[in-house]
Amino acid sequence: MVSRRAPIIVAVATAAMLALGTALVPLLPPTAVATASPPASEPELEAATPVAANGQLSVCGTGLCNEQGAQVQLRGMSTHGTQWYSQCVTDASLDTLANDWGADVMRISTYVQEDGYETDPEHFTALVNDYIDKLTARGLYAIVDWHMLDPGDPNFNLERAKTFFTAVAERNNGKNNIIYEVANEPNGVSWQAIKSYHEQIVPVIRAKDPDAVVLLGTPAWSSLGISDGSDESEVVNNLVGASNVMYTFHFYAASHGQEYLDALSRAADRIPMFITEFGTQNYAGEGANDFAMAQRYLDLAASKKISWVNWNFSDDHRSGAVFTEGSCDSGSFGTGNLKEAGLWIRDQIRTPDDF
Repeated sequence: MVSRRAPIIVAVATAAMLALGTALVPLLPPTAVATASPPASEPELEAATPVAANGQLSVCGTGLCNEQGAQVQLRGMSTHGTQWYSQCVTDASLDTLANDWGADVMRISTYVQEDGYETDPEHFTALVNDYIDKLTARGLYAIVDWHMLDPGDPNFNLERAKTFFTAVAERNNGKNNIIYEVANEPNGVSWQAIKSYHEQIVPVIRAKDPDAVVLLGTPAWSSLGISDGSDESEVVNNLVGASNVMYTFHFYAASHGQEYLDALSRAADRIPMFITEFGTQNYAGEGANDFAMAQRYLDLAASKKISWVNWNFSDDHRSGAVFTEGSCDSGSFGTGNLKEAGLWIRDQIRTPDDF
């Protein structure tokens, strides 16, 4: 295994890379030749940020690859709804996420309804752009999450989505760290309807940002259909007509057991998968943590290099929020302000995997 944080010189010695430690897992290409560690008298190589080391990402087979063609796994956090918890996304909290946690990515969750984007499109678009700038300055990848949830048919917000993604992609098309998630959790609607939406939105993004990876929501709250009693075959056998895309999966460990894990495993062997939301609690992000089941998911993700983002980087009262209540208002984001789930997920991001 090689480093969790790649150095500026990508083909550095495996031994030197192992000493650096962070959440991105690049694999040396077969042609790369490891060299001996530099003499102690030479200055140590500085670790690059995830974006500086890996550049523009793209889909490669069933995986995600960096500019050098090496497969990578992103690990990071999702904001809560920015209409409620913008005070948790600050210079101080993002410094903590980047420098102490060693994360690679943050998912910016822009709710469409629930007092979100539809109430003030200009404000929420500007907020997304501000967060993108903050993440870019820290060398992190940014997932622009169109957090549609209720109504569950993404076509209900099709025109809003076109406006939003056109504006964000046009403004940020010179950046190499943007990933677009175009439908958070489609539900109560057929895969054919979801697929139709994806095939209308992807070209909108491509017109402004042709190289960005686009993440596509799957049926039944992005469970690949499992939560509606189906399985992954409906998606796997009827893919969206677009390239450089990945399919999303969400799980909550205390609610989603072996059936969900097996479906993710099967799907990941056939199509590019990205876990854009998960928690160690029940499906509402509440209740007791099931770290054992969550660990099984993350072990699978590590073995198949499936990127993941945890819900959520806020101080909401629920057990799924990583910070204790009041932390964001006080500007305190250290380990003493983390709930049990926050301590666990920080360790998961910081600790190299064994695969």
